[in-house]
Amino acid sequence: MVRCLLCPHACRLRDGQAGLCRVRRREGEKFYTLNYARVTALALDPIEKKPLYHFYPGSAILSAGTFGCNFACGFCQNWTISQEEAPSEVIAPAHLVALAERERDVGNIGLAYTYSEPSVWWEYVFDAAVLARERGLVNVLVTNGFLNPDPLHALLPYLDGVNMDLKGPEEFYRRVCRGRLAPVEAFAEAVLAAGVHLELTNLLIPGYNDSEEDLRDLVDWVAGLDPEIPLHFSRYFPQYRFTAPPTPLE
Repeated sequence: MVRCLLCPHACRLRDGQAGLCRVRRREGEKFYTLNYARVTALALDPIEKKPLYHFYPGSAILSAGTFGCNFACGFCQNWTISQEEAPSEVIAPAHLVALAERERDVGNIGLAYTYSEPSVWWEYVFDAAVLARERGLVNVLVTNGFLNPDPLHALLPYLDGVNMDLKGPEEFYRRVCRGRLAPVEAFAEAVLAAGVHLELTNLLIPGYNDSEEDLRDLVDWVAGLDPEIPLHFSRYFPQYRFTAPPTPLE
């Protein structure tokens, strides 16, 4: 067995087997990333769509995503690229940065790695982020925060902003997302300690993570980390395996 050390799942893989993320496969004694430079979604978005409301407000950011995710959230709002191998276009890191520079005239400030989980795209994100920093562009990560400390700390010097999902209590992570809460909290703490701008998002799903106790615990933890951290509550819509009605506006 060979173990992958990218995320806390620490998948132990036989030859030819891929990890839970579906994009990192063992061949012999090496791991190969199957999604390097494979872009499934590319758009110039308002920065507020990430959502980042206190980071260059009113600006735009070129946003890129791939396929794959190390979670399996039954409610995933982007499941067609996170849980399936969607059609993709090969865009080398230098080309992605050149595209971002081309959009500067219309207000683009840099690159956001988003749509699916960018931490399982780690090598590509790192390569693009280094080049973007050299060109004076900002780097934004929109993530579930399920990443081991070593790869996180290698990436942090090149990050300017992060929006991290804070999905709910421990039971919710294990039962609904195939994950754990503690590594996600540690991720947020590391981002904050590095001086990177951090905002958090909680998707409210009726009957799953929206009890008063759930929300009080979440808010208290964020306030204990730093009461100035922006916390966004977003509305769930039925997607993927979840058929519950949308979050009521009230």
